[in-house]
Amino acid sequence: MKPEPKVINADAGEKEYVQLLGGSPESISMRSGKVVLQPGKTVGKHSTKSNEELLILLEGEGLFMLSDGKHLEMKVGSVLYCPPDTEHDVKNTGSTPLQYIYVVAKAN
Repeated sequence: MKPEPKVINADAGEKEYVQLLGGSPESISMRSGKVVLQPGKTVGKHSTKSNEELLILLEGEGLFMLSDGKHLEMKVGSVLYCPPDTEHDVKNTGSTPLQYIYVVAKAN
């Protein structure tokens, strides 16, 4: 079954997580969600496995922390790309909620 075009409401208020796309049959392989992290909180270390991931920062500021110790600064308007097999975490370093949308798709 071919996925249909759609408009998805990303306004989740202050919910910590809301799924926007859940993969098949909503899309071919793409999954997406909106994350809200309170100050000082992290999303938790995880891996992209065989997926590519894109993060789009909507509000707040934070760090995109890689397992090799490298940290990338995230500010409003930042778009981060994360390649397959990359262990990472996101931390809110600001004083207001950090909000971002992530998009994950199979790399192959």
